Amino acid sequence: MAMSPLRIPRDLGAARDNLLDKARRRRMADTRPMERTAIEKNEHFTLYRYLPDDEARPHGRPVFLTPPLAAPAMAFDLRRGCSVAEYFVEEGRDVYLVDYGPVDFGDRDQGIEHWVDEVLPQALTLASEDAHGVNLHMAGWSLGGIFTMFTAAARQDLPIATATAVASPFDLRRVPLLALARPLDWVFGGLVGSAYRAVGGVPAPLTKWGFQLSAADKYLTKPLSILTHSDDRDFLAQLEAVDRFMDNMYAYPGRTFGQLYHVVMRTNEFATGTMELGGRPVHLADIDVPVLVVAGLNDTLAPTPAVAHLLDLVTGSPSTQLLQAPGGHLGVLTGRAAKKTTWPGMEAFFSRFD
Repeated sequence: MAMSPLRIPRDLGAARDNLLDKARRRRMADTRPMERTAIEKNEHFTLYRYLPDDEARPHGRPVFLTPPLAAPAMAFDLRRGCSVAEYFVEEGRDVYLVDYGPVDFGDRDQGIEHWVDEVLPQALTLASEDAHGVNLHMAGWSLGGIFTMFTAAARQDLPIATATAVASPFDLRRVPLLALARPLDWVFGGLVGSAYRAVGGVPAPLTKWGFQLSAADKYLTKPLSILTHSDDRDFLAQLEAVDRFMDNMYAYPGRTFGQLYHVVMRTNEFATGTMELGGRPVHLADIDVPVLVVAGLNDTLAPTPAVAHLLDLVTGSPSTQLLQAPGGHLGVLTGRAAKKTTWPGMEAFFSRFD
């Protein structure tokens, strides 16, 4: 296959100014958080509300955003002009975001059931009460999408209007990157188990390294990308914002990591549509609200076949849809193309069920 021609900066003056700003460590990305109010703060989470400004026309049900573990909730508010929260606020929707905060040794005994049975139901209920009792569009990214689906399956009484999973792999046997890792589990699986139990989880530097490994090609070619896009200040701002996101990774709690390690390396339990949580089985077939599945066309950590498998599992949903959009694992959620692809697609889906 012929290689794509190398991009050459067209505006040499802009390229010079941008590279000088980078050399002087001047910020290019506007990473100020969107204006928000904390409506609940406790030992397990903080619940934020973003309200549309006076110029936005009130529109539809609120959106409830669910982050994964380890990755900071700023994924939904990466930078001004490239923020999930900003987009839906400008569409006129109230937006709620649950933020678990950092994980430490004291959280080592928290498993997936902690978030599915306690944290998310409580946060959803509080958000609905704050929004005058309406049901919300619940949307999660990565593991947050998996949490979203199992929460909707476990609790049909919760105020959920629709459930959306963005870049959430359910059939892990269809993730090539994980297939390469499984032989190592045969040799080092026992050592891994002993290590994470001893330290109470997976330290933040390792979660950052794992995320970078899933997009190793981008990290290896990053210096070249900076040079070839040196005249594109918005491109450089996005790189800066992503670096900030990566520098704020959290640790994984021990029990949750153990559950995920077992699912990923041994059982592929998510692909069955049933998971044992809190001593009882939770079936994704019990989800009774419309479901949207979003897959990134360039996502190596959650390729489309692994993500789209969810549609085969939610047999009780009255309506399902697959949305494919450009971007990798983070890019499909909040890349520069998301404002023209992922977010309008989600908005169109939400509007059908307002």
